[in-house]
Amino acid sequence: MDFQAGFVIAGLVVGFVVGLTGVGGGSLMTPILLWFGIPPTTAVGTDLLYAAFTKMGGIFVHHKKNNINWKITGYLSLGSVPAALVTLYILSTIKTDISHINSVIKYSLGWALLFTSIAVVFKNKIMKFSQKHSGDKFHTESTTQNVLTIAIGVLLGATVTLTSIGAGALGTVTLFFLYPLLPTPKLVGTEIAHAVPLTLVAGLGHASMGNLDLGLLGQLLMGSLPGIFLGSMLSGKVPDLILRNAIAAMLFFVGYKLIF
Repeated sequence: MDFQAGFVIAGLVVGFVVGLTGVGGGSLMTPILLWFGIPPTTAVGTDLLYAAFTKMGGIFVHHKKNNINWKITGYLSLGSVPAALVTLYILSTIKTDISHINSVIKYSLGWALLFTSIAVVFKNKIMKFSQKHSGDKFHTESTTQNVLTIAIGVLLGATVTLTSIGAGALGTVTLFFLYPLLPTPKLVGTEIAHAVPLTLVAGLGHASMGNLDLGLLGQLLMGSLPGIFLGSMLSGKVPDLILRNAIAAMLFFVGYKLIF
């Protein structure tokens, strides 16, 4: 793809917002790529690898701060990576009808955006509710909890592979219910650590099907890496509520347009 400043600026803006609020890049980047006229399959495949490379830096930072629960990351990956591979296999078997795949992805993307917008708005309320109603059974990790974590991984694996959305906002919110006593920084760090292998496997799978534009990926990363750094530096200095509600409204609008 020829160089276009618009893609670098898009990377910069999304990177900045992710650094500032922690809201997943996929839920913002994929709709932007669709708006630029990129086919849904290419948008999802490129965005998955964009997320994988972007979040690798996040693992390094969170690991240094001891913000990653590797046991939870392992159980999530146990569900998500096989689910991603199965979803990729299904996509590859129906690849003959590319217009059908594009319509399935757009429809799935719309619903993922709607759920993500709701998760972003009610994130703090969900956190408080789960912490308030957590009994003793959640104070220690149990077999049931581990099985449910793998189940969440399966759900995320399929959703993220199909739409490139869900690893961040949806993943964090579902984990709040299962691990209400886990500190928020650890929850965010754990979700970022899980997102890297998932988006890498899903992204490489899409790339093998030809759903990747390397030139586009390079331009997005050119903007996003300094954007994430700037956003992280300013994190906490901009009212979180205003930003989150603005992002949620945009995600809801785009999701509604894709479905209806």
